[in-house]
Parts: sequence; structure tokens; C-alpha cells
Amino acid sequence: MSDIVISLRDVTKRYGMSKVLKGVNLDIEKGEIYGLIGKNGSGKTTIFKTILGLSEFQGGTLFVGDEGDTLKQGRAKIGFFIGTHFFPYMTAKQNLKYYCKLKGVKGARAEINRVLEIVGLKDVKSKFKAYSLGMKQRLGVAAAMLGNPEIIILDEPTNGLDPQGIADVRNVLKKLNEEYGTTIVISSHILGELQNTAHRFAILNDGVIANVFSQEDLSVESEYEYIKLKSSDIQMAKEVLEHVGIEIQGEKKETVSLEDYYFNVVGGQENE
Repeated sequence: MSDIVISLRDVTKRYGMSKVLKGVNLDIEKGEIYGLIGKNGSGKTTIFKTILGLSEFQGGTLFVGDEGDTLKQGRAKIGFFIGTHFFPYMTAKQNLKYYCKLKGVKGARAEINRVLEIVGLKDVKSKFKAYSLGMKQRLGVAAAMLGNPEIIILDEPTNGLDPQGIADVRNVLKKLNEEYGTTIVISSHILGELQNTAHRFAILNDGVIANVFSQEDLSVESEYEYIKLKSSDIQMAKEVLEHVGIEIQGEKKETVSLEDYYFNVVGGQENE
């Protein structure tokens, strides 16, 4: 248990008569980036809110933090980003000053400068209402980082971002993990991006964890093989493939993508 900082055992959650979580089992280890995958309504945000204490669960057990911590002590070690909740008429520094007071963060000025430096917003003077979506998402990550929490939970931090914004968020998360040792739990619909960010993954389907796997599992070779060809005319290469003269650059088996792995578990793209 010493390396596990979040553990859910048979956790159930109902909203009225609707059962959203149906016995969720999940272990997240210290220092990893953990990706939670699932379609809308599968229960990802509910799991996050349950971990944070923003939503009560009806059954099962929950552990957060280090060995010996109470649930309250463990939750105090988490920073989170679930939607952007900032004052539109305030600057980034003014918004974060408010959250520092809310969280009881000491040395607010230095801490605000630190997190804004990491997300690339330190020199931005404009008010929040003028921010691009990418800037808003990065400020959300900065707010989650206040107080240097051991664990950060991020719900769809790249939602609606353009490729540059996605890359910016990805770089921030990798920096937090590699340089600060922060444990990060993240959900995303952009499976290719999540594949480039997380170390381990859990697929949530219909309120249960359908599968847990790692980056290494995605490297398992598929049954299909292909040949890499170098040719200025690909059509010509196809036509003369059986003849000599085509330079073969390499040969390897195709690996399984995170997206393919996900749909194999939940039963096809109609489940998107």
C-alpha cells in the first residue's frame, strides 16, 4: 500500500435511482501519470468528485494520501482542475490570489509567480475574459498547482484546445511529473494525446473499470505486418512490388494504438 496514493475498492455511487459507479476498483501509484478513459456518462467526473469529497459515495472504501493518513489529510494533498471557475474581470494573478486565500496558501506572491512561470502565463497582464481557451485551461492547471500538492487531478484539461494548446498542457504535465514528482490523474477524450502523456491507463465503461493497462501493453505487436518502402511514386511501387528494384527501408509489426485498445474493450466505435 506504501506506493499507492489513491485506492478505490468496490465504490458505488447513485444519483437518485441511477447507479453511476457500480463497484469501481482503482489503484493509483505515487509519481505516475494515470489516464482515465471513458465515454461521456461513464462516470469519470463522478470518480474525481468522489476522490475529492465533492460527492458522497454509498458503498465501498476510499483511501487517499500516504499510509496512515486520514481521508481528510489525504485529500488536503490534492490539487484539482474540474472546469474553469475564474472571475472574468480579474487577471491571472488576481484570480490565483483569491484561490491562495481560499486554500490557505502562504507566501502567495511567490507561489503565484512560480505556478504562472510553469504554465507560461507569468507575464500576461490582460483579464481572464480576454484569454484564449488554451490560456484558460493553463490557468486552471496553475490553480491546481497552488501549494505544490503531491497529487493533481485534471478533468479534460485539453478539452476544446487546438494542437498548440494541447501540446502546451502536455508539456506542463510532463514537467510537473518529471521535475516535481507530482502524481497526476487525468481524463481525456483525445486518446492519442493521452497515449503520449500517461504511464498507465484505466478504461471506465458503464460505471465499472473494464481494463487497466500500461504503456508496455500497447507495445504488444498485432497480427498484421507491413513493409516500409521508399519510392517517389507509391502507385508504381505497388505495381512493381513483386519485381526487383524497390528499396525496402525496414520491416516491423504494427503495434496497437490506445484508441484501438479502448474500442476493443468497450465493443466498437459505436460506443463513442
